[in-house]
Amino acid sequence: MKRKEARNRGKQAGGRKWLVITLAGVMGMTPVLGSGLPFGQGLLSGYVVEAASASSVTKLGEEILTSGAVLMKYQMKSGTQTTLADVIRVDLNNKYVKLDVMTGTNNQFTARQSTGGMAQENGAVAAVNGDFFITGGQGAPMGGQVGNGILMSTPSQLQGMYAFLVTKDGKPMVDEYTFEGSIQAENGAVFPLAGMNKSAYVPEGGASKYSHLDAAYIYTGAWKAIERPTNSSTTPTEVMVTNGVITEISSMGGIPSAVPEGSYILRTHGKAAEFVRNQLAVGQTLTANYSLVSKQSGARVNPDSLQMMIGGHTLLVNGGKASSFTRDVSSIGGTRARTAVGYSKDNRYIYLVTAQKNSSSAGMSLSQLQEFMVSIGVWKGLNLDGGGSTTMVHRPLAEGSTKLTFNTEYGTAQRSIVNALGVFSTAPKGSLKGVKISGDTTLLIGQAGQYQLKGYDTYYNPVDMGSVNTSWKSSSGSLKVNGSTITAVKPGTSTLSAASGSASASMKVTVLGSEDIKELRAGTPSAPLAAGTTVSVPVTAVLNNGSSVDVPDSALQWEFSGFQGKVANGQLTVSSVNPGTQVGYAIARYDGFSTVVVLSSAAESMWEDFEYTSYPISFTTNVAAVTGKAAIVQDNDTNNRSKVLKLDYDMTGGIGQKMYAYAEFNGTTGKSVPATAASMSLDVKGDTSFNWLRAEFKDKNGKTAYVDLAKMIDWSGWKTLNVDLSAYGIAFPAQLKRVYVVNVEEGQDERSATGSVAFDNLSFMMPSLSSDAGLPTGTAQMSIGQKSMTVNGTKIATDAAPLLKDGTTYVPIRFVLDAFGGQAGWSGADQRVTVLRGSKLLELTVGKKELVLNGKRMTSSVAPMIVSGRTLVPLRVVSEQLGLTVKWDNNNKTVTIQS
Repeated sequence: MKRKEARNRGKQAGGRKWLVITLAGVMGMTPVLGSGLPFGQGLLSGYVVEAASASSVTKLGEEILTSGAVLMKYQMKSGTQTTLADVIRVDLNNKYVKLDVMTGTNNQFTARQSTGGMAQENGAVAAVNGDFFITGGQGAPMGGQVGNGILMSTPSQLQGMYAFLVTKDGKPMVDEYTFEGSIQAENGAVFPLAGMNKSAYVPEGGASKYSHLDAAYIYTGAWKAIERPTNSSTTPTEVMVTNGVITEISSMGGIPSAVPEGSYILRTHGKAAEFVRNQLAVGQTLTANYSLVSKQSGARVNPDSLQMMIGGHTLLVNGGKASSFTRDVSSIGGTRARTAVGYSKDNRYIYLVTAQKNSSSAGMSLSQLQEFMVSIGVWKGLNLDGGGSTTMVHRPLAEGSTKLTFNTEYGTAQRSIVNALGVFSTAPKGSLKGVKISGDTTLLIGQAGQYQLKGYDTYYNPVDMGSVNTSWKSSSGSLKVNGSTITAVKPGTSTLSAASGSASASMKVTVLGSEDIKELRAGTPSAPLAAGTTVSVPVTAVLNNGSSVDVPDSALQWEFSGFQGKVANGQLTVSSVNPGTQVGYAIARYDGFSTVVVLSSAAESMWEDFEYTSYPISFTTNVAAVTGKAAIVQDNDTNNRSKVLKLDYDMTGGIGQKMYAYAEFNGTTGKSVPATAASMSLDVKGDTSFNWLRAEFKDKNGKTAYVDLAKMIDWSGWKTLNVDLSAYGIAFPAQLKRVYVVNVEEGQDERSATGSVAFDNLSFMMPSLSSDAGLPTGTAQMSIGQKSMTVNGTKIATDAAPLLKDGTTYVPIRFVLDAFGGQAGWSGADQRVTVLRGSKLLELTVGKKELVLNGKRMTSSVAPMIVSGRTLVPLRVVSEQLGLTVKWDNNNKTVTIQS
């Protein structure tokens, strides 16, 4: 089970009303039953704050989101580490803005959704992810939650877990709360309540490790699931209460329905169930009373007095200084993406704080987060859920919906979570204050962008300008204007201007050229070479800044070698194959930059479907305390009830270190992948553990390659994964030794320690089975200054001699290809050499120290050059990229090439 501490949402939509009860909040948390370790063990009364190194914080800019809310961007430097942080500051003195909690789909627990999804469903201007939760649990927060003034969840019985709240009169507070409550029968008998809408967890400080043992819990319509809860290790007796009257009692079994609106279910076990049997009956009244209680002051808090409340983790800042940690933070340590919330000394400003961890930002330690919060004015604040859950979305000025503010630890993917903290505008419609152009700031050649002139009012909320007539113009020929459709024509930056009456705006639009691209990826790198073949060939451009963009058909030019065909609507169709052709190439170019689809007689090869496996499959691990099983079993969830490889694992005994659960093929030997594989496909049955899934290869040179199958297992049920192997440098034939689940030490609170995954239909795209097989082999020799070469003992005349310059041998590539197979092409307009050999497309440009190999830009120490009208290429660079071996004899000034 995974110990993610909870988050959820308290804002009601569409007039939905949950049962309102009084409450007092204590927050304590531990993992869900049967899922793993307790959230904290051996807790102390206080934890010393980490030593923080001196850092510098620079404000990079700010953007108004709505009246009373501003997005501010910061950079924090600590030694050589640079971190980007984003802060939403909310002014509680502004009556047109408020904070509230959002939760899963339809504002219910056990129905997780992303931060962006919650913002969209509830109309938030901005949002950050919220409370901790148990990843393997049903989807309820660990802490208490009040949304829209309604109590939705109570604090868990855990130590040192703080919460953030805002009262209805606009006062922010950060405190640690406990819950006190009871139910009273019609005859006056009373039994204590343990909480509301809680997943099963391990309480702290009590006699039991089972949260629902001998306990009574209330479940309201905010709980979507029928089981209340799963994995509780207890059999319930449940009582349906509608308008304060008992309408149904289900003894030793749950009521088989969700909670109707206007009702609640009292879920009991053990002593609590005995109270139900002895004291309650259908038709009688039942009264529930409860409250939140501050663990620090003992003051009681009526949930009716709160606008919102959200749980968190340790206290981070107190009195404008970094505080000691109030809870063991070892499980959330390391340098990660972070989320936090706090308020200013004068109670005016709320700060929603995030620290990025992605390709542009290093993340923060908890001590760095404390230091940063203090530097921006936080007086008191606490830690919210972080790591892979850290997400911020915001609505840009004049836009109608939110977008991701920065890439998460997993790119543009947003983790599904249990609650989020949202910023809402309550302002009336104002008058038009300004306009802006909405649309892409970058385009690819041939791509048509849709642009709009959008407005915002005096409260910085969007204004509908759908009926406004707008005129457009571009400052250069990079863009072609046709009404509001702007088409990219050639690389360059242009100013796009829009005008409507007296209102006007402009923005810079850059058309990307080949120099902006680091890689072109063909979605299908290999395909069968046969007339009638039709395959999807999507192309993605990876830009120099690391971002990716789908390349539209209109931006690509296709060339075919060895066959006739066409590409239309992203589909490659082979109409005929040239006589004698064994390997064909479909070359896609964007502004000259190339990638290739290799077509050959052997394409996808089924490697293992586990139906008739004759070699052993075994489980192993790197940590003795990790247990598990790897076996071939029948899976009833597959379409044909096929056999699959199932990997069960339990890592709870090894928490605190990096752990692996391996399914090994054929002992330590592995199973052979006989030829060069461009990609790998496999079906995986996920367990939503958020663990890392990998495969281990050992190539023919003894090198080990660790291939990422999925950075996190965030799905349940079967899913097909397609994995590009070209970047791993695997020398084939190779052995696939094992597939395995990884749980690294950093961020272990975010991943389940136990789980089960399954594998089926492992296949490889092996164009080399025919494209590389059959290529000529042997030895060739060339001497500097001599217009000849010897191939397998036979001397052949050439019309150009190798040249030695600055320690590099240059040769006319055509003669090497004549000896070892392949073909070369020359584009005089682009000064470009194109080499096709086996499964590889290599392109070089005269005077440029770079090359493009199968769509990837690579750097070389030397460049091709033209001598006496002949183009010469650096032999070693080219030959080694084509899989040839080059040796230099300095005494005889001779090069030897082998294949």
